Amino acid sequence: MYENNFPHKRFKITLEFLEKHISKTDHILDLGVENPFSKIMKTAGYKVQNTTGIDLDDDVSEIKNFKGEVVTAFEIFEHLVSPYTSLKAIPCDKCVISVPLKLWFSSAYRNKNDIRDQHYHEFEPWQLDYVLEKAGWKVMDREKFTNPVKKLGIRPLLRKFTDRYYLVYCERVNK
Repeated sequence: MYENNFPHKRFKITLEFLEKHISKTDHILDLGVENPFSKIMKTAGYKVQNTTGIDLDDDVSEIKNFKGEVVTAFEIFEHLVSPYTSLKAIPCDKCVISVPLKLWFSSAYRNKNDIRDQHYHEFEPWQLDYVLEKAGWKVMDREKFTNPVKKLGIRPLLRKFTDRYYLVYCERVNK
């Protein structure tokens, strides 16, 4: 159904995972400003609102004040110094999160011109699982996947078979 309709393989996999776990009648708060994937969720029939671009390390009020059923965070937690604060603030009982995995052959993304556009963390799966558990969440389903790039070289070749993203569906176990 989704073949060739997405600019990135990760969008297709992420939407299929979301559809597996989240009802289209649920209201979703997607952490981060509106982006290509939040537009894909809306096109797929989800009711989505985004945070306004506030620094979620310093201000979690938009998360705490959300009145819906689900929070999503797709490639956002690697930009935060402390994802724990945002995870702990989520008022609902379901969340779907994806993060980039730490690659042994590539250093974390860094943008020297924009301090907010860099990765403070690139995770190993156990690290995200740990912070989720500490914040009161239980991982109910998980998926790791590759994201090949259309370039030549050793690193692009390694990206064809090395998992790059970690995607989880979680439910709240305690507040």
